[in-house]
This record gives sequence, structure tokens and C-alpha cells, in this order.
Amino acid sequence: MTYKGLVFFDLDGTLYNEQSTVDEAVAIAVRQLRANQYLPIISTGRSPIEIKDALAKTGIDSFITLNGSYIQFEGQPIYQGTIPTDVIQQTVATAKAADEAIAFYDEKEIRITNVTTTTQEAYDFVNAPVPTVDADYYLNNPIYMLLILTKQNDLAYTNPLNQDLTFYRNGPYSIDTVEFGGSKQTGIQRLIESQGLAGIPTYAFGDGPNDIPMLAYVDHPTAMGNGIEAAKAQAQYITSKNTEGGIIEGLRHWNLI
Repeated sequence: MTYKGLVFFDLDGTLYNEQSTVDEAVAIAVRQLRANQYLPIISTGRSPIEIKDALAKTGIDSFITLNGSYIQFEGQPIYQGTIPTDVIQQTVATAKAADEAIAFYDEKEIRITNVTTTTQEAYDFVNAPVPTVDADYYLNNPIYMLLILTKQNDLAYTNPLNQDLTFYRNGPYSIDTVEFGGSKQTGIQRLIESQGLAGIPTYAFGDGPNDIPMLAYVDHPTAMGNGIEAAKAQAQYITSKNTEGGIIEGLRHWNLI
């Protein structure tokens, strides 16, 4: 199929409402977008297993998850960015020394080293259950993202590993951590190049730190009204908040629906 454009959506604070679900009106707009020959694509730090409801409700079947580390196009996986085991071991050791926790993400499971108060706060913050404890999960499975559960101990991880990993603080309780150089931008580039979609106009909607590379890369970036100032600085258009019809307003601004 020939598409008129590719439209990338962040989830939390963007396509999602405050309950981390997609409003019915937003789902209808996304389905209309596709009917108008624009391909909707989710671009999120969440894992594939966390977004099943969003996919079902919107009809989306292409996504960039785990901040560019696991990509699917029209139902088929096309990229997995695996973090080296020795790098994970070093990260886990740092967390253990600080009485903190690390969660392991692949396309089918989420596991965690241990449960702390910060762990509970982090998953409550995104309306998600705390993962099952399995401290050795990474030894037997490819890991595409780590979630470092820490409030203020960022430098203990980023200083020794900033040439091995890329870090995105996603809120007050945790840090998304992926292969070095990984981002939503690199995910978009890989998807476009692998599927022969170069030259098609690109649009994106986002609100947070990990959206900045994506917003800087696409042709027509839109920041949510609830977004951080750094995201808004990358935008050609700033729409309303995610809870105030911002997605629909933004799609109409670009004449996509």
C-alpha cells in the first residue's frame, strides 16, 4: 500500500489518557487517519506486551517500542537491539550496591531483580503491575531495555556506562536504558530504511525527554500541551494537553483527518 504519510505517536502523556488507556474518540481518530492513507505507528518506551490494548483499540499494527530497541512493521518484527550481558551485569551490580532494582525487558516478558519502595512507586506512576522477580532472567534471554529504579542516583549508572548504554529519565522514579545510541529517532530511521518508505512525509506527537530525538527528526513535529519545554522547543505545532483533545486537534491541524 502507498501511504501519504507516517504518523508516530508516543503513548504516555500523548496517545494515552491519565489512566494509561486510549480514549474512544482518539481511537476513532486514529482509525480515520489510517482510512485516509496515513500509517499510524506507536513510538514508545513501553514494551510490546504493555501496549496490546492500545493496538487492539486503535487497529495499529506497526510500532517502535522500548525506545527504538524492538520494532514491528505491519505485524512482523524487523529489529531487536540487544544489550550485552556483561553490561547488564555491571548495571545490576551497581543497583545491588545501592539497594535499588533493575527491570529487564524483552518482547514477551518483564522481570525484575527485586522489589523496592521506588519500584512500587514507579509502576504505580504508569498504571502498571510490578513485574515478577527473576534476578537471573537476563542470563538466559536477550534483553532490549533495562529500567533502572532510582530517584536520584543517576550518576552511579550513567558515569561508568555512558559509552555502553543510552539513558532516558522517564519520570521521578526510573530511567529507561537501551543499547548505546538507541532512540525513537534511530527506530524511525530503521523502520523507514528497511521498508523502503523514504520520501514519505513524517509526523510525530510527543511530550517527554525520550520524544525529543523523534520530534527533532520528523518533518512535522507536534508537542503536547502537557509536554516538557524541551519537547515543545522541537515542535512546529503545540497542541492541547493529552487529556483535552490534543491528539485530535493536532491531527486536524495537519489536515490528516
